[in-house]
Formats: sequence, C-alpha cells, structure tokens
Amino acid sequence: MKMLCDMQTIKRALRDKYAWPGGYPLYLLTADGEALSIDAARNNWREICAAHMRQGFYDREWFIAGVAVNYEDPQLYCAHTGDRIESAYAEGEHADN
Repeated sequence: MKMLCDMQTIKRALRDKYAWPGGYPLYLLTADGEALSIDAARNNWREICAAHMRQGFYDREWFIAGVAVNYEDPQLYCAHTGDRIESAYAEGEHADN
C-alpha cells in the first residue's frame, strides 16, 4: 500500500497549523474525502497513527491523504468536530448566522 501523505508531513502540519511561508491556515484531507481540522487531528493522533500503520486495510476516516491550505472556502467544516476551518481570504464572506 502506497501512502499518499507521509507521517513527517502530517506531523509538521500538526506542529504549526499555518503554512510557512505565508501563514495560510492548513487542514487535513482524509482518504474518504473529508476535511479534518488540525485541532481535531491533534486530539485524535492515536487514530491517525493506527490508520497509517495497518497493512492492507486502513480506516478511511483517519487515514490522512494530504495536507492542504484553505484559501477561500468560508464554508469548510471539520468532519469530526463540525467546527469551521479558518480560510485565508474569505473571512469577510463568512456567514455563521
């Protein structure tokens, strides 16, 4: 099984939830296509490790496929917590009303 995102990249994102350079807000993309906030990933680190260590089968909810920047999506929410994931440029367009 080929990993899409290595653990070193994930750990780097968890240490600082903003991209360098630029300071853009990061989030994780799971294998099932959902967004996961950095805070949710920190709180569920064991599940992420277990998903990445399994051979042949992995838990798609916790398997991290990539690290991405939320540039302009004001409606991006964490699949685990339901919290909104900060965006770099669309904060003025955000409507949580």
